[in-house]
Amino acid sequence: MTRLIALLASRSAKRGDFVLASGRRSNLYVDCRLTAMHPEGQLLIGRAGLAALRATGWPVDAVGGLTLGADPIAYAIAHASALAAERGDGEMVRGFTVRKEAKQHGTGKLIEGPFQAGDKVVVVEDVITTGGSALKAVEAIRAAGGEVLGVLSLVDRQEGGREALEAAGLRVISLVTAEQLMPLIA
Repeated sequence: MTRLIALLASRSAKRGDFVLASGRRSNLYVDCRLTAMHPEGQLLIGRAGLAALRATGWPVDAVGGLTLGADPIAYAIAHASALAAERGDGEMVRGFTVRKEAKQHGTGKLIEGPFQAGDKVVVVEDVITTGGSALKAVEAIRAAGGEVLGVLSLVDRQEGGREALEAAGLRVISLVTAEQLMPLIA
């Protein structure tokens, strides 16, 4: 986990004056895609995310969240689960994507990938700030017949998002916190 934190701090986190997706201002910006789309980041996130899910004991069928931030994290976990299953260490976990709005062509789906009604799902989030993106994904998954077991975030900014998700009845697991990143950001 030390290496993942170091990668996030060096590749994804910046100090400054930023306006976040929520509209809030912050002195910390975390673009997890810069780590999650890097080969080493994929490897570390997949392993850490799968280990965190297995530690909960949740019977997870699939992981996914709102595109684009959740996508590489969900796919890294799915890939790690396939490698583990190949070694006889647990079942595979499928990855999927929740679109921000349904397609206006083809099947018009809001959820893409091997998601199925009845799946037990963990919503993946790259960064939790307010919890709004995760809640939007939860709503779409439930509307499509999925059972949401909880939320797994790569980074918790520790700005109230975890509490908002928990107030909505969701368990939250975070691999890394802003508090862990701050001392390592140049």
